[in-house]
Amino acid sequence: MSELKDFKCPNCGGRLEFDTRTQKLKCPYCDGSFDPEVFDEGSNYTVSSDKWEDDNIVVYTCESCGGTIMADKDTAASSCPYCGNPVVMVSNVSGIYKPKKVIPFLLDKKQAKERYREFLRGKTLLPAKFRSEATIDEIKGIYVPYWLFGGKANARMWFDATRVRHWNEGDYMCTETSYYKLFRSGAVRFANVPVDASSKIDDLLTESIEPFDLDQAKDFSENYLPGYFADRYDISAEESRQKANSRIANSTSSLFSSTTGMYDTCVPSSSTISISQGTQDYVMYPVWLLNVDYDGKIYTFAMNGQTGKFVGDLPSDNKKLVSIMASVFLGVTALMTAVQYILYLMR
Repeated sequence: MSELKDFKCPNCGGRLEFDTRTQKLKCPYCDGSFDPEVFDEGSNYTVSSDKWEDDNIVVYTCESCGGTIMADKDTAASSCPYCGNPVVMVSNVSGIYKPKKVIPFLLDKKQAKERYREFLRGKTLLPAKFRSEATIDEIKGIYVPYWLFGGKANARMWFDATRVRHWNEGDYMCTETSYYKLFRSGAVRFANVPVDASSKIDDLLTESIEPFDLDQAKDFSENYLPGYFADRYDISAEESRQKANSRIANSTSSLFSSTTGMYDTCVPSSSTISISQGTQDYVMYPVWLLNVDYDGKIYTFAMNGQTGKFVGDLPSDNKKLVSIMASVFLGVTALMTAVQYILYLMR
């Protein structure tokens, strides 16, 4: 048996959804508004979970209309494809799958579409037809699971540095290069280093829309999920820790390198970085995903559902690129010709 949680308005029985503007559960029928942190009037009920041919698919029955809801086994929140009733798969947000914190969506679907249009502005190499012919094939708000790691990085780093001095002696220009061996050591504490815990979303997208402001996070409640999709983690903390440690080590190296700016050149020669006192937390962050169909290809864009930071790949018009390069080449050629002519007249 699989447990779903329905979100019905205590006033009229309508379907509640989380409203980004008011940060409350809202009924679109009677305009009832409820604080997600204390709301507990939704009805819990148990429905049958049928065996599907694919072990990764679970089939639920919608309590509102009796329709079939097919979902990935890791899906934590979805909606009925027939009546639109928002549902939460309680078993996927409880026990070991219950996040500690959640950042509620602050930006809605309309704002995500506006950010997409803003993202296209000023893109010189974008094909002219993309703006008119590309269509948003799908847009959905997803609570993406994240692991947050913390720890203490103890580092010892060596650098090869140089300082160069130039001077003139008569007809000669002299250069003196001094070589130095630098050493840095110390400890740096890190907290809340995020790693996307879902294998279904490109890590490049989720890393590109960082950072999220954890100060706005709430203690997790499934009451924030209605109206959105959500996934439980399918990448364990142990699998994610190596990536977090790599980010911590890179940040530590960059921090230590920033203390060597008084030299003309400075490159790391060797280092030892150990990470201890590790901590981990499981959270959910809000992400809007847009799939745009153009010329038979799907382009995926992502937006931070809290800050509005927008990223994605765009097609480029090679003819425009060639034209721009040709214009630059002709401009440089004309400038060089003019300079040569002026120098000729000055003889």
